[in-house]
Amino acid sequence: MMEAQRVWMCFVTILSVEFVALGYEPDFIYPLENVTIPQGRDATFTCVVNNLGGYRVSAGGDPSQARVAWIKADTKAILAIHEHVITNNARLSVTHSDYNTWTLLIRSARREDRGQYMCQVNTDPMKSQTAFLEVVIPPDIIYEETSGDMMVPEGGSAKLVCKAKGYPKPRITWKREDGGDIILRGLQSARSKVQSYENEVLSLVKVTRSEMGAYLCIAANGVPPSVSKRMMVHVHFHPLIQVPNQLVGAPTNTDVTLQCHVEASPKAINYWTRENGEMIITSDKYQMSEHNSSYYSVQMRLIVRRFGKIDIGGYKCISKNSIGDAEGNIRLYEMQLKGGQVQRPDEDLEAEVDPLGSDELDEEFNSSNAINDDESSVRGEMAGVSSSSPHFFLHPPVLLALLVVCI
Repeated sequence: MMEAQRVWMCFVTILSVEFVALGYEPDFIYPLENVTIPQGRDATFTCVVNNLGGYRVSAGGDPSQARVAWIKADTKAILAIHEHVITNNARLSVTHSDYNTWTLLIRSARREDRGQYMCQVNTDPMKSQTAFLEVVIPPDIIYEETSGDMMVPEGGSAKLVCKAKGYPKPRITWKREDGGDIILRGLQSARSKVQSYENEVLSLVKVTRSEMGAYLCIAANGVPPSVSKRMMVHVHFHPLIQVPNQLVGAPTNTDVTLQCHVEASPKAINYWTRENGEMIITSDKYQMSEHNSSYYSVQMRLIVRRFGKIDIGGYKCISKNSIGDAEGNIRLYEMQLKGGQVQRPDEDLEAEVDPLGSDELDEEFNSSNAINDDESSVRGEMAGVSSSSPHFFLHPPVLLALLVVCI
């Protein structure tokens, strides 16, 4: 009986040695995963090892417990063994849970933490797995190397520069804030329009007033958030005035609106005067307003209330800036009402002149009174002044026809 027990114990011992040495060594359950985080965030590596409580057979035959170690693979620096941090880095810590889970925590990751990390078990032979930590940095504008607002004369050139830092290296894209096209001009006057342009430098050549406005420099590298800087391009030129209607007529006791379109940069001083130079100011009689349609375009409006004979004559819209000045002229005349309908002065004149024969016209022009009246009508027409006399409504084409008949 004793002999049988000794044989059994020896068999069990042999099986135990074979079990530990050959069949149930520690092994990794899950692969170590790569980690990508923005700078300043915490990074975590988790290593799950099965059968870590067993023993390995050492070369000398003395068993020792297997342990987990963390190593920075690219520098071969040992970071931690078991639960003890070896490296002098207060941002690193190791935790052990559920008997088989080991976690390496890197707090507030920095760019220098980037690299390969290894989870190693000291079996014979050694077992390990590695993963890569990528620390990315969101883009940031380098304001010291980036352009600000610019002023350029019309026809000149502007060079906009935008620099940004981050990892990966940011891409720079230019866009107009108003969604308009960016105009690129190259050699031999080649010209193209684009909605966006990718480069650190944006060169604007032979700039026109239509290119005035805000340009956005946008830096992006796939790491949120993207950043941008707004740059204002001011194109300077002397004022230009366009008058939609240079001759305006209205019946008496009505409100009349006069308009001028002004383009100027830098911003101009705009005002109205009568033809004698008297400046018009806002009152019960006059109402003035300005409406901006773009960075450089303004619509001037003057409303003359209760239009009367005293308001007949010339008006000037004037615009002045630091580069120059411009003016537009408008003549205001009275329109007659006949039978409840507006009667233009030339229509009234034609109704009276057409029935006359050439003899009657000669007799009328030979009389001194008729001559005086005609001279007055010509002067009145050239001055843009109207009155109730039919001769004061002569327009240049009608007057020319009348003179031909007279000759």
